[in-house]
This record gives sequence, C-alpha cells and structure tokens, in this order.
Amino acid sequence: MSEAAPKAQKLHVVDGPLSRNKLAVLRDERTRTPEFRRAMRELSLVMVAEATRAMPTKSTRIRTPLTRTEVEEIACPVCLVPVLRAGLGMLDGALALLPDATVGFMGLQRDEETAEPVEYYVNLPRNLGDYLVLVLDPMLATGGSLSATLTKLKEYGAAWISCLHAVAATPGVERVSREHPDIDFYAAAVDPELDDNAFIVPGLGDAGDRLYGTL
Repeated sequence: MSEAAPKAQKLHVVDGPLSRNKLAVLRDERTRTPEFRRAMRELSLVMVAEATRAMPTKSTRIRTPLTRTEVEEIACPVCLVPVLRAGLGMLDGALALLPDATVGFMGLQRDEETAEPVEYYVNLPRNLGDYLVLVLDPMLATGGSLSATLTKLKEYGAAWISCLHAVAATPGVERVSREHPDIDFYAAAVDPELDDNAFIVPGLGDAGDRLYGTL
C-alpha cells in the first residue's frame, strides 16, 4: 500500500506474488490488448477467491464414494455486477469460480467536465436482497461511479455487497468509505492520487480502452 494509504477499515489489499505479477502486466504500457484481457481475467480469479472468504456458508450432508460427510457451501446465491464497460473484463474470471452466479449490470459513464457518473443502463435481479453481491470494477478513481452503483444496489435491496478492483485510488476509497461505510473493498493495489483528468496515477490507463482496443 502507498504511503498515502487511505483511512478505510473495510479496505482489503490483495497483495501477494501472483496478484503483483498480474498487476505488473496490466500497468505496463507495452501490454497489448490480448495480454491485457488475459491478465485482467487472471487477476479477477485471485480477487474473487479472496473476496469469497468473507461469504457466509452453511453446512450440508453429502455422500462421498466412501461414506456420508458434512461439507460447507456458500449460504446464498451470488450476483456478479460488472460496472460497464470495464467491469466486463473481470466477469469471465469471476464466473470461472462462481459458474452458477446471476449477473446484473450497471451502466455508468463519466461526465468529462464534472468527472461525475451518468447512469445509462441498469439490469439487476428484482430480489437482489436474496443475493451476495460482488461488484466488479477494475478502477476505483474518484469513487463517484462506485458510490452511485452502491446506492442503486441498496435501492434494489442488496444487503451484502463487496467490491473488487484491480487498482483503487486513495481519494476514491476515502469518498466511498464515507458514503458507504458498510461496504468491503478488495484491491490489488492502492495508488495515491488522481491527475487533473481524474485518472489514477500511476494507475494502468483507461481499463476499458485497453480491454477492448479502443485507444
């Protein structure tokens, strides 16, 4: 974590050799779109594995080839919510570990003058309160889009929410922590600042453009 680490009790930095290696690929300006997509998917596997550690579980009895035994299962259905469009880059990795998950979508775009989010598409389960929700958003910059997403999810009844990011910026983490103090964040790195255009520094550039080759 950077020296300008944010004050957020529910921030979890997923900082291991594997996540650092994948993040190094994502940060490198020489990384081409196919390799960028693959690294984002692989980092998502690590992030989801870490975030699901906090999910409630329930015991159930099954039969192995030898005997009956008790095992643990995730207690509730899971809903993955990628924030369009960059969040789609994390979806395949999340579904690889949670293939039965429902997928909802939040479409937000940034107003280039105000850097605030503008909602253009929402498709979420009506009974969202029955789900454990994982928000997929590679970049937590100003926090505006994530805060708006969390507000919408709560309007739909979501009570258990965690957010997954490749990179989070200190200002964004602090803003969302103030506005949604009940939410857990998981990030592979926390960068200290934003530039004049509200991009994360050092960051990894525009994740959506790099995922989909629209540079």
